[in-house]
Amino acid sequence: RTTRNLPTRNLPTRNPPTSVSMHLSAVIITCNEERNIGRCLDSLRGVADEVVVLDSFSSDGTEAICREKGARFFQHPFEGYAEQKNQANDQALHPWILSMDADEALGDALRASILRLKNEGPRYEAYAMNRLTNYCGQWIWHSGWYPDRKVRLFRNDKARWGGPAVHERLNLSDPQSVGFLHGDLLHYSYYTVEEHYSRAAKYAAMGARALFANGKKSHWWNLVFNPVFKFVRNYILRRGFLDGLA
Repeated sequence: RTTRNLPTRNLPTRNPPTSVSMHLSAVIITCNEERNIGRCLDSLRGVADEVVVLDSFSSDGTEAICREKGARFFQHPFEGYAEQKNQANDQALHPWILSMDADEALGDALRASILRLKNEGPRYEAYAMNRLTNYCGQWIWHSGWYPDRKVRLFRNDKARWGGPAVHERLNLSDPQSVGFLHGDLLHYSYYTVEEHYSRAAKYAAMGARALFANGKKSHWWNLVFNPVFKFVRNYILRRGFLDGLA
C-alpha cells in the first residue's frame, strides 16, 4: 500500500524548547486497535497539546475513533516498529514527544506528574516512567514485569528509535540526561491466553527473521536451557508465583 495523508515536506516548524513550560505531542502507531485506542486517547486529554496517530492501514474502526477524538491521523505502510515510530515522530508539531502504544493509558498519578512537569519546565532531555501490565484482567506486579521502566517522554531532536525488529529501543543523544516521573503507564497487554500465544508466535517469527538476516544461528542447548533459566529467574527468583496462575 502507499502512504495516505502523510506529509513528506513542508512540515510545520516545531516550537522552540522553553525553560519555563513545555508543549508536547502524544504520538501513537496503530493497526486494528479499535479495542484499545479510545482508552488511550481519553487518558491523554488535557495532557497532550496534540495527538498524532500513524496507522498502518487498519481495517477496523481505528480511524473513525481517532478522528472522533480529535487526533491528527495519518497512514503509512508498516516497515518495522522503530521505522514506524520515527515516521510518526516526524509529524509532531511540538518539541517534546510522549510516545504511547495503543494498548497503553496514563494512570492518574502519571497524568499529574506530566502536568506538573509541563508547568514547572523540564530539567532533563528525557523522562522515564514505570509501566504496569494488565494480563487477562489481572495486574502483574512480579516476574520482572514491574516496574518495567520505560523512557517515553523526550525531546524529539534528542532521540531516535532503533534496534531489532521486535524490541525497538530509544536511542538518546545524552543517555545521562534522563529524569523520572512518578505514576504508572498502564499496559493492557493480552485479553486471553490464546491471544498471548498468537502474538508470541508473530514476534518469534519476526525476531527469527531478523536474527537469520544477521547471520545468527540457534543450537539445541538454547531450546533446552533458555526456557529453564527464564522460568527459574522469573517465577522463582523474581517471585512470579505471587501473581498466581497469571
